Amino acid sequence: MNIPFLDLVSQHRELKDELLAVCSQAFDTAGFIGGSMVSSFENEFAQYCGTKYCVAVNSGTDALRFAYLAAGIKPGDLVLTVPNTFIATTESISQTGATPVFIDMNDKTFNIDTDKLKEYLQTQCERKDGAVVDKKRNRPVTAIVPVHLYGQCADMDTIQEIADEYNLLVFEDACQAHGAKYFSKKDNVWKTAGSMSVAASFSFYPGKNLGACGEGGAVTTNDEKIAQFIRQIRDHGQAQKYYHDMEGYNGRLDAIQCGILSIKLKKLPLWTELRQTAAKIYNELLKEIPGIITPFEPEWSKAVYHLYVIRTQNREALQKILADNGVATALHYPVPLHLQKAYEGVGYKKGDFPVAEKAAVEILSLPMYPGLTREQQVYVVDAMKKAVDKK
Repeated sequence: MNIPFLDLVSQHRELKDELLAVCSQAFDTAGFIGGSMVSSFENEFAQYCGTKYCVAVNSGTDALRFAYLAAGIKPGDLVLTVPNTFIATTESISQTGATPVFIDMNDKTFNIDTDKLKEYLQTQCERKDGAVVDKKRNRPVTAIVPVHLYGQCADMDTIQEIADEYNLLVFEDACQAHGAKYFSKKDNVWKTAGSMSVAASFSFYPGKNLGACGEGGAVTTNDEKIAQFIRQIRDHGQAQKYYHDMEGYNGRLDAIQCGILSIKLKKLPLWTELRQTAAKIYNELLKEIPGIITPFEPEWSKAVYHLYVIRTQNREALQKILADNGVATALHYPVPLHLQKAYEGVGYKKGDFPVAEKAAVEILSLPMYPGLTREQQVYVVDAMKKAVDKK
């Protein structure tokens, strides 16, 4: 049996006629940029996330960068986030002129460790002239970017409480968390990823839970000024055609992609349920294998399992056995950002974030997609047992 890491072919085969109808509509009307398909998707996705506004842009990276710029992140600022994420989280910070400062991850949830976040602000920062200033760097800390990694929300109540104490902005990197839920004890309600911060960013890269047929992204927010700023900056800073209030970017999401996303959004609740069921099956089957740590899901979380990531000290042998048996796997992410060549000049070294560093050599992403069958999962786990038996 050959089991792909991700099966996008079946998904698009099922929706082929509907997706082609979107293309036909665009061809018949020449409505390729802007228009009703874009605004309709923006309204639908805002409603899905529980926010007032959604602005579609051409990638998750642009969504992150535009959100930071819209909320006033500026050159010289320090922005707190995690080292165990994709580089888009931090390169978009750097591209505003700000600098990412890393906080280690929680060993169980893989999200930002709120205790270490507090510790950094209490011990490495001071209040000066109304700002929170990093004593070593002598620069202001202005924001926190929790990453809802692998499709599970960070502890947003605690993060927002810390942010309020230090007067910091909070941005959600929700690029992997379409539809993930977080139970807010503060408000006694389940909230959806993308609705718990000044602005949140999503990616619609094809492999995401809600994926376009190409690049795509969006920002969700309840702040009208932020939404309006992003609408302008994505379109060369135009207030109206050929009248530019600012320099902007070519960051629009085209109409065909928005039409495709509208169709897929209707399927997303079912796809999410199928992923959650597959995760429960993996959890059940993997109990039989010693040395395998399955994903931890706190009681306040309803994860959407963009990725199903296990931990093992026998990763190389396990990955090889799976490959030999036709099972594709992946690593998300094998090198923490503070150890990447791109950040050599930031001043971090090996050992600075031991939890993230330890996890990086133990993580293994197993096949996960809505069409994954129990039979396929049993096959994956049986192949994993062979690695344990050889050991």
